[in-house]
Amino acid sequence: MYEQNLYQIIEPVKKTTISRLNKGKKWKYGYNKEHDLVVISKTGQIGEIYEIQGLAIALPKQPKLVFKHEKNKWLKLEQPKELAKLKNIFDWRTYPDEAKEQWFDYIDEEFKRREEGFWFTNKNKPTYITGTHYMYLQWSKIDVGAPDFREANRLFYIFWEACKADKRCYGMCYLKNRRSGFSFMSSAETVNLATISSDSRYGILSKTGSDAKKMFTDKVVPISVNYPFFFKPIQDGMDRPKTELAYRVPASKFTRKKITDNIKLEELEGLDTTIDWKNTGDNSYDGEKLALLVHDESGKWERPDNILNNWRVTKTCLRLGSRIIGKCMMGSTSNSLDKGGDNFKKLYYDSDVTKRNRNGQTKSGLYSLFIPMEWNYEGFIDGFGLPVFTNPDNDIVGPDGELIDVGVIDHWQNEAEGLKGDQDALNEFYRQFPRTEEHAFRDETKNSIFNLVKIYEQIDYNEELGRTLGVSTGNFQWVNGIKDTQVIFYPDPKGRFKISWIPPTHLQNKIIIKNGIKYPGNEHMGAFGCDSYDISGTVDGQGSKGALHGLTKFSMEDAPANSFFLEYLSRPPTAEIFFEDVLMALVFYGMPILAENNKPRLLYYLRRRGYRGFSMNRPDKIWNKLSSSEKEVGGIPNSSEDIKQAHAAAIEMYIQNHVGLKQSGDMGDLYFNSLLNDWAKFDINKRTKFDATISSGLAIMACNRHLYAPNAKIEKPKLNISIAKYKNTGNMSKIIK
Repeated sequence: MYEQNLYQIIEPVKKTTISRLNKGKKWKYGYNKEHDLVVISKTGQIGEIYEIQGLAIALPKQPKLVFKHEKNKWLKLEQPKELAKLKNIFDWRTYPDEAKEQWFDYIDEEFKRREEGFWFTNKNKPTYITGTHYMYLQWSKIDVGAPDFREANRLFYIFWEACKADKRCYGMCYLKNRRSGFSFMSSAETVNLATISSDSRYGILSKTGSDAKKMFTDKVVPISVNYPFFFKPIQDGMDRPKTELAYRVPASKFTRKKITDNIKLEELEGLDTTIDWKNTGDNSYDGEKLALLVHDESGKWERPDNILNNWRVTKTCLRLGSRIIGKCMMGSTSNSLDKGGDNFKKLYYDSDVTKRNRNGQTKSGLYSLFIPMEWNYEGFIDGFGLPVFTNPDNDIVGPDGELIDVGVIDHWQNEAEGLKGDQDALNEFYRQFPRTEEHAFRDETKNSIFNLVKIYEQIDYNEELGRTLGVSTGNFQWVNGIKDTQVIFYPDPKGRFKISWIPPTHLQNKIIIKNGIKYPGNEHMGAFGCDSYDISGTVDGQGSKGALHGLTKFSMEDAPANSFFLEYLSRPPTAEIFFEDVLMALVFYGMPILAENNKPRLLYYLRRRGYRGFSMNRPDKIWNKLSSSEKEVGGIPNSSEDIKQAHAAAIEMYIQNHVGLKQSGDMGDLYFNSLLNDWAKFDINKRTKFDATISSGLAIMACNRHLYAPNAKIEKPKLNISIAKYKNTGNMSKIIK
């Protein structure tokens, strides 16, 4: 059975606390620091608490009376015909006073739903949608007419409401699948907010200026035009403008005659709010104050345009000092990494709500949201707006009346299976309809020096296994905190190590001591590779991560053969913490390490602690050919072109033999997707960016050191002991050659 993980209902607050605060209507809209959740309820009461992508969101409490349509689902309610005839506020003013009275309650209720949201019964289940979502479903005109209700969109709007409510947040970064409706939903939100805001500006950007203009003219303007009169402010200019939608009183309304006759000035007050679009560029909207910025197709900005640079600039348009006064609604599928996808990927991962600075903000200021393809794939949504994940046992009819007899998961897998022979086409399909974040940022094969087909086979296999992979996260520590004794591994969800195999107890902490120097006792079983760093801090606070990978060899011990069993990709506050982490891993597994010696502090650290015997010498030279520093601490240089080529060739051979589908028909057992993705992106001319590739390649070389050993046999020069022969006929002897 398919198990959804898009959201879950959590209970981080005691029921008694919720009940007590509900009674006094004490819950305030916004971020609740005490309970670390975002309240999107505007009634003072909360009900269920959703966790969506790490963000805890408190929904309003379910009311006693929930609206139920006769068809037990969402259906748009038609506007009364008498009111539909009224196009603007001026038509309403001419409407007979005695007739207005009957519509006041209806109009008030619509404003209430817009503000607080709406409860309705869907498939016998009370269901809450936000006010923004209600405005989208009930009052927004899209290309097919009225939008359908979809559960995926409900969760999207709940998350977006939390982004608006949270004072720490600049908005959302939404990673989506194709035709998920984001352009229409963000257009509807733009109109919704603009028509209730005064002295505000709303902006639109897309992958090109023409795309932004098309979104404005084809989506934003029609939605605004089709609003009912009671939601429609006074508008200046054309009904269907091309560049700017202005909610302000036209100059023509302020003629002296009209003012002196019977129209009061205060009755003509407009919002003085505008919606416009800009051409794509790093400095779009620079220096302007925005209430909302819609970023459509932000994953498709191609050079020289850069979404990262643009966001750094436009972010300042959403704040006054430290106070956030505007929000960004960003959404896109991703291009291949070299066509803008890489920048969007970085922005997306910089928006992880679980990783915040001391101000409580993510690195980008945005909150990331990913909704898997199976939640929002056209043709596989039933009449209640719910996804049909697996093959149904009974007939299910979609909103268009078409029969749905296949689950979306099976359909997607069949599509993917048919593209297995064309990796670039498959990767494009994954990017357009991703089931995982990995799919969304899948790169083209032409940009890699390694076999991407096998790499992606392994990634897909790992993702299918999911939680059953058997990879543990944790840290190592000395027993009782006493160094140079025994090392143990303890699980920790926030740990720096990922491991897939632990040796049996009798093989743990196996050390051999010779002449006071400690040597690894399990050298026959495997080895580590390491890409170290020497400086604790960097100017930008980033820098390369310390990388460590462990790999087994074939041995007669109880251990998997040729298998990566450990991964460490981290940059602790100090380099010494990293060095100690590496040392503990070496001791626990009893295996040697091959590290680059251009950053030698780690190697000197091992020597100083008495573990020089754990540091392997470069395998391509005999002892007498090593430099004095190499003899002192070991290691291998990264400057030699021969070493670079040998390093890449080692990874290439490993991928060919042990990654993806093997000749035996079995699948490889490399379960670290971060390493696989690093291999996929590896550029041999920019090696320093790929910490995982460097360390893993060194581990492979360490386990196969015999392949790189020089021929130590000294060949003696052959002595020429042949005797010259001469032809002695004639007057002069001649040598016979």
